[in-house]
Amino acid sequence: MTPLRSTLTRLLSPLLSLLLVAGLGFGLGGCVTTGLASAATSPWQPVPLSTRSNPLDVAFTDSNHGFLVGSNRLILETDDGGASWEERALELPPEENFRLLSIDFQGDEGWIAGQPGLLLHSTDGGQNWSRLFLDTKLPGEPYLITALGDRHAELATNVGAVYETRDGGSSWQANVSDAAGAVRDLRRSDDGRYVSVSSLGNFYATWDPGQTVWQPHQRVSSQRLQSMGYQPDGNLWMVTRGAQMRLSSTATPDPEATETETWTKPIIPITNGFGYLDMAWDPQGRIWAGGGSGTLLSSADNGRTWQKDSVGAEQGTNFTRILFPGDGKGFVLGERGYLLRWVG
Repeated sequence: MTPLRSTLTRLLSPLLSLLLVAGLGFGLGGCVTTGLASAATSPWQPVPLSTRSNPLDVAFTDSNHGFLVGSNRLILETDDGGASWEERALELPPEENFRLLSIDFQGDEGWIAGQPGLLLHSTDGGQNWSRLFLDTKLPGEPYLITALGDRHAELATNVGAVYETRDGGSSWQANVSDAAGAVRDLRRSDDGRYVSVSSLGNFYATWDPGQTVWQPHQRVSSQRLQSMGYQPDGNLWMVTRGAQMRLSSTATPDPEATETETWTKPIIPITNGFGYLDMAWDPQGRIWAGGGSGTLLSSADNGRTWQKDSVGAEQGTNFTRILFPGDGKGFVLGERGYLLRWVG
């Protein structure tokens, strides 16, 4: 080999190796699904809010009048079904910065649960709110409130304690003798069942009315749990780290069985580096999943195929909750004051 050829070989070898690695990278990258087709139309409409706080829950007294609550004492009111919102104020100590986590109404009687240690009650459609002072021995902090009827409500805390009142909050009765432990997510079905996800996402627990303790369950994969809830038919759904979803097919778990639910294989609609935070079913039965960086996807065939929502993709936020509170209404809640309204 001539000196010139030897010199060229030494110079070109690193370059050829780099090109080979880059080519392999492009080839392997093509095996990963990083995008989905966008739906031709979107049923969602952005609603501007005059806040940078995080919306956390929505509830209505009738078809037009309702409230939205959230972090930093956020409470907004609507009289047009959620098309526009105006700020309201609560008579709370100005030095305390409450997170209003949960709101619910039965007609004009409403309840708000928040942290730290906040429970509010209204009997006039939310025009006036009275603060109910909870027992300091209450396990955990208020997390989820459910209005059940005249002066009747159910309160769950962030450690899975479940309490019930039938006298407007003057007294509370414990419905479970042993709390579930610190939770990152807690949901209630329409028939009174609960599912909770542990704070570390390493297991979940269920509780049915009449049971004295929570029933713990191991997670079904190595992926840690993010959130869980109930499908319209009463079955469970779960979202895990790694942008995976699963659906269960057993509506009523058997606490005596080793495996209490039969779960689908993981559903992974898109790999874009952002996980999912919530799932919900719209009035037409379509599944919606929302998550980081404007991720909002829908499936009309029970999770087999998915489409990306173009309106959601335009929002510079993380979608944390998807709610369909009934009467044809729907909302997607996003961090820093983002809100989408269902227009069908």
